[in-house]
Amino acid sequence: MANGKRPAAKRAPARRLPPARIGVIGGSGLYEVPGARTLAEVTPKTPWGKPSDAIALVEIGGEVVAFLPRHGRGHRLLPSEVNGRANFAALKSLGVEQVVAFSAVGSLAEEQRPLDFAVPAQLIDRTRHRPDTYFGDGVVGHVAFADPFCPRLAPLLRRELARAGLPGVEREPTLLCMEGPLFSTRAESHSYRAMGAHLINMSALPEAKLAREAELCYALVCMVTDYDCWREGESDVDIQMVIRNLLANAERARSLLPELLPKVASSARNCSCPDACRFAVITDPKLQPRATRARLAAVLPRYFAPNSKRR
Repeated sequence: MANGKRPAAKRAPARRLPPARIGVIGGSGLYEVPGARTLAEVTPKTPWGKPSDAIALVEIGGEVVAFLPRHGRGHRLLPSEVNGRANFAALKSLGVEQVVAFSAVGSLAEEQRPLDFAVPAQLIDRTRHRPDTYFGDGVVGHVAFADPFCPRLAPLLRRELARAGLPGVEREPTLLCMEGPLFSTRAESHSYRAMGAHLINMSALPEAKLAREAELCYALVCMVTDYDCWREGESDVDIQMVIRNLLANAERARSLLPELLPKVASSARNCSCPDACRFAVITDPKLQPRATRARLAAVLPRYFAPNSKRR
């Protein structure tokens, strides 16, 4: 070393991670299933901040799956604090095309019993404090949402869960998403039943809306924990009851994943979800702010990336 300087150390090439075509949103331990192999944990940065927690890339049944704990490890985030926009942008950046979400729910219908499973077909929005769209800031988009869950993925999950012998999944219930974090009042519970809702939770929205805007297939597996507070003679819902039944349901959900996820992966995306935003943007391209386009390119590169054709 004639000049007294050490030669620069060679930087090891970054490990290229395989794309994860399936995302799973739920509890932090959902991916701890027999035979699963964790490949990496990543925390992608997005224009909307960081996701709820590190995303685990796990190989299950030959498929690479991205697992995201909705409320963070240790359940640190209120339903209203979950950064849904960052969560779905992060999943899409990893190559995710289909999202299977899991959620504990209360029952608003006699036939949906505690410890049942369900895959809802419809949604009622009773949230108030959550950013629920990627659009705005100079770009207006209106996306069809008549059927809020993927019309191909939801029936697939319903069929496979029924085949596994889980009770309750033969129905196609309506789910009401409330703000929380408090549970319903008795008057609210009765009013939701009058609205035609069969199940209630605090996390289906804005997830379903953001997934649709990001052109991802999304369906929700609901795990019933209680009868809310409408049912005469039933104990009012309390957190101990919810957690007890939630843990029992989560164990059953884990056992299903090795067979369920490869079937999701092999299902052709012949639904309308991959083109949900094709005709959604109505703002004159000449008037779309550059910064907003750059942000939207993270979830909709087909329409907003610099080399994409403006529509």
